Amino acid sequence: MNILTFNKRKIDKQKISMVTCYDHWSAKILNETEVDCILVGDSLAVVMHGFESTVHATVEMMELHVAAVARGAPDKFIIADMPFLSCSRGLEVALETVYRLMQAGANAVKIEGDTHQVNLIQHIVEAGVPVMGHLGLTPQSIHNLGGHKVQAKDEVQASKLIDGAKALERAGCFAIVLECIPTKLGSCVSQRASIPTIGIGAGPHTDGQVLVLQDLLGVNPEFSPKFLRRYADSHSAIQNAVNTFHHDVVERAFPSLQESYR
Repeated sequence: MNILTFNKRKIDKQKISMVTCYDHWSAKILNETEVDCILVGDSLAVVMHGFESTVHATVEMMELHVAAVARGAPDKFIIADMPFLSCSRGLEVALETVYRLMQAGANAVKIEGDTHQVNLIQHIVEAGVPVMGHLGLTPQSIHNLGGHKVQAKDEVQASKLIDGAKALERAGCFAIVLECIPTKLGSCVSQRASIPTIGIGAGPHTDGQVLVLQDLLGVNPEFSPKFLRRYADSHSAIQNAVNTFHHDVVERAFPSLQESYR
């Protein structure tokens, strides 16, 4: 998978699958799957480090996790999130962040925001780095958005999002993530854009879909947004496995002689 493949998938009307992944061992598994690409998202601050929001993701965090994923999934196209405020403190800071993420093993970066990011995106693309945009619910702006809720529900906001998608495309983005927007709007943006759209809570008509690995595996039963489909019950599987191990130890059933050295 590369940015040319993204464009071809759009032209051929073939859906794109993307999974958000943060570590080496799970990246190794994904490397052996058919999934098209991997996103190392700034949601790692929440999922892996226990913070309340993505604003706590630092460049150092992103760099470390990108490197781990890249080592585990050398055959996959890897997109890395630009962390909180890394795009708002001047061109030099932004380009240094891009450099560090690409050196860590990313093949592209993802930037949240619309028209206010156009100049920066143009600079990064002109420097030879592919950029994926991100519209709708942009978690780094969660305090301005009033929480995790569906965005662009009224006509004015929907029109603004459509204009934002056009601006990102003109700036050189090779794809756009659409997060938590009405299905009809997701379809409209996808039809009007000549670059692929990757949806998460944006309906079935986007050009692709993304889910966080831990979410699709059912690791956290307390997290259940409407858009999430669980493909496994890993929470129960892990609990049962650890409890079985515990009981085997207590009952002296583990290790057996076959599992011991002579």
